[in-house]
Amino acid sequence: MTGSANRGRWGIVALVFFAIMLNYVDRQILALLKPTLEVEFNWSDQDYANMLSAFQVSAAVAFLGTGWFIDRVGLRLGFAIGVAVWSLAGMAHAVATSVGGFIASRVVLGAAESVGTPAAVKSAATYFTQKERSFALGVGNTAPNIGAIVTPLVVPAIAVVFGWKAAFLLAGGLGLVWVVAWFAVKVPPVAETGAKPTPIRWASLLRRRETWAIAVAKVLSDQVWFFMLAWLPDLFHRMFGLPQGTVGLPVALAYVMAAAGALTGGWLPGRLMARGWDVNRARKTTLLIYAVLILPVTLVLVVDSAWTAALLLGLGLFAHQGFSTNVFGLATDMVPARAVGSTIGIAAFCGNMWSIVLIQLAAVSLSHGWGYGPLLAICSGSYLVALGLVHLIIPRIEPVDEIDTDVVILAH
Repeated sequence: MTGSANRGRWGIVALVFFAIMLNYVDRQILALLKPTLEVEFNWSDQDYANMLSAFQVSAAVAFLGTGWFIDRVGLRLGFAIGVAVWSLAGMAHAVATSVGGFIASRVVLGAAESVGTPAAVKSAATYFTQKERSFALGVGNTAPNIGAIVTPLVVPAIAVVFGWKAAFLLAGGLGLVWVVAWFAVKVPPVAETGAKPTPIRWASLLRRRETWAIAVAKVLSDQVWFFMLAWLPDLFHRMFGLPQGTVGLPVALAYVMAAAGALTGGWLPGRLMARGWDVNRARKTTLLIYAVLILPVTLVLVVDSAWTAALLLGLGLFAHQGFSTNVFGLATDMVPARAVGSTIGIAAFCGNMWSIVLIQLAAVSLSHGWGYGPLLAICSGSYLVALGLVHLIIPRIEPVDEIDTDVVILAH
């Protein structure tokens, strides 16, 4: 591969990185502006939970089609359409005046943003070899964290100076600029064979143990991620009395640690494989390490300092992102590149739908005076359960043989 082509591949990774970062900026703005918006529009915790649930349902249902959409239409056009639509939906929040208006904006935002995950994973599977994919996935998986770091640092300041509407308009506008840059970059995919892709039969994917192993892992890990993303600012506001202007600082610290987790999650299994470990041992050992690291998150309930709580929650998010990076790695280990988007779409549907349970449970727990204790306990144990189930479904990971696996998929 020439030096220019190799640089072009990493240029694609950079663009994917910024798209997913903006994806998480758009979705997190609402959580950070909750104290302001709930006063202006007289929201309850249940109203807020319903907005979050509308987003999750919309994203989950869309995931059933966006993975297939990316596989069929292609990465370039499909990703561009998704980013353009979610950017416009984010901007629509600025003109919403009721709970119904915000819910409608969240529904469109959730549906369009579902393009991001299968597109990012398919980028790694398409532009990189198997040995390079874990690192590429790790870099890409830092994007949500960078978005989650930048948003609490920037959005409150924008809202104070220019008003809350400006935050939604600015983030959406940046997404439209990204679409122009995406079409300006042209790099031939490494995995492209020149043949027209054969249609993926979803019935065959649903019969594969690999699909359900990835789905189970996404269900039990995604519920924690979406809970944290939606309720972390409120947790600091309620438990430590932090006002809107300062609540973003400990939130940002927690997501700095999450970004580090994504990077180590991509680096560690590759390092273990370089030392002679097979894929099965390297991947599952890495998953186990991160599943153990999140166990202390419940200690947040007994600390007095918001910064100590941020470190504990940050450790949990560090573990989540390391774990999540390796769940995506599982997909590229076990699924042929042309079916990765559809497989991730199925798994993401399951993860998003189940996440609604924890989001709604948060509103119930808070309204009944139970606080965040039951929610943090669920977060703590989810990853060990997920790993146990993955091992039960896939006792041994065997790296995919692209040609042979395609024959199996098409035969069913």
